[in-house]
Amino acid sequence: MKLSLSLSQKPPVTSVYTANQVLKNEANVARSQGIAMYELMHSAGAAVFTQLSLSWPNAKHLLILCGKGNNGGDGFVVAKLAHQAKIKVSVLLTCDVSQLKGDALSAYQAMIFAGVSLIVEDRVNKHAESLAIINDFSGEVIVDALFGIGFTGQLTPRLQEFVTSINHQKAKVISIDVPSGLCATTGEVQGESIEGQAIIADITLTFIVYKQGLLTGQAANFVGELFLAPLAMNNAFTKQVQTNNHYAQYKLPLNQPKRLPSSHKGDSGLLLTIGGSDTMPGAIRLASESALRCGAGLVAVSCHKNNQMFIMNGRPELMLAPETSALLEASTQLYKAKAYLVGPGLGQSDQAKQLFELISKTSQTQNKTTVIDADALILLSETKQQCNHWVLTPHPKEAAALLQCDVASIEADRFSAVRAIAKQYGGICLLKGAGTLISDGERVVINNSGNSGMASGGMGDVLSGIISALVMQSDNNFYSTCLAAYIHGAAADIIANKNGQRGLLASDLFIPLQQLLNGKVPNH
Repeated sequence: MKLSLSLSQKPPVTSVYTANQVLKNEANVARSQGIAMYELMHSAGAAVFTQLSLSWPNAKHLLILCGKGNNGGDGFVVAKLAHQAKIKVSVLLTCDVSQLKGDALSAYQAMIFAGVSLIVEDRVNKHAESLAIINDFSGEVIVDALFGIGFTGQLTPRLQEFVTSINHQKAKVISIDVPSGLCATTGEVQGESIEGQAIIADITLTFIVYKQGLLTGQAANFVGELFLAPLAMNNAFTKQVQTNNHYAQYKLPLNQPKRLPSSHKGDSGLLLTIGGSDTMPGAIRLASESALRCGAGLVAVSCHKNNQMFIMNGRPELMLAPETSALLEASTQLYKAKAYLVGPGLGQSDQAKQLFELISKTSQTQNKTTVIDADALILLSETKQQCNHWVLTPHPKEAAALLQCDVASIEADRFSAVRAIAKQYGGICLLKGAGTLISDGERVVINNSGNSGMASGGMGDVLSGIISALVMQSDNNFYSTCLAAYIHGAAADIIANKNGQRGLLASDLFIPLQQLLNGKVPNH
């Protein structure tokens, strides 16, 4: 009967890269394709101008901020092309012309020869004047060509003033390759206020391949709408340069296998969910009901006895399991269950610890896939166990507990964090957040769905239920977790597109989840 339930196809993915991988290899790949680096710079600038023209066709005045590197060179190309198209151009250079070198200098000279005027910012005498130019700009579009993908660390106080001024502007902003101030490898930004940390772009046009830092974590605050310009090098680059990091790009409708007509509830099996302490009944109810909506054949809930009526109220399809570790250990449900979900609303009491110990021990001795979420992750962090068929689902604070560090360290490099958790504890780790990451300790997949309306209570519980249901219908926990992350975000996107992001509830996702898994695209 496995054929009727195998929700484990490899997700459609696109390779993503660190900044260093691109910087180290782009010249060699270009050479292999017979492309000179100055020609590549011109193609990049032309791609930016084309995107700008498509997005804001009525723009009459551009302000282009250029740094001294190749990113600034791309900006000079944009300036020249805009000038030739009869668009008014103001170019602000954040260094002295004498600091320009190589292809960037050549692009600057071509721009000047074309007749574009330049405002030189010499760091000492002209800073206030240059800042006033940004503040007083009344045109339609600002082009961010300050820093490229080689940038790391924190912007200088002088440049933070520029960035703050740009972020206060009414004009639209397009960033070249990466918003200046954002690390293209990790997605980290440094600084005290969001307005001065990095450029907040409306559009980011990145080149050749996706850079992984643009797709997760804090990057969501700065990137805006992300486009890729392959520059006739994407195919060659992805063939010549290997990566273990990928961007999931599921599309609707999902093409999932259909169940055989003779399928029955035992095919996907029984899911045992454990949580719901005395004061937290909603979490385990949400997780359990979402598992039912995503195809779990049977779901039995072990929760505090005071919550049992609440669990059953309005959802009679849920069954009850014993509430204490002693009673649960003696039950048939513990051993008949095909998978376990432990953690939502579990708490940190002695009873919670006993339940977690029972499930963690049984999952290892019985080789049962176990989704560990919420409070159970904190308990896991105190025991240092390892198991290859666990699926761990931490948010950044829980990830920090698992790795015994602070949340800032997790957010500074989410890719390293998700790999480290999977390696240390075994199985699969899903690190929640904008651009959720899924890793088995080696490869990382970035999720491509979801919105900020999901920052509400219960969303993580629903996700743990989805994962639990899908791993029961699959022979591949990694791919099932990737799919679960996608449909979780896609269901939220459907509701948000219809009603807006504010007020989005976790329970709103139940019906679109069912529709998505059945290959339907709900009306937006």
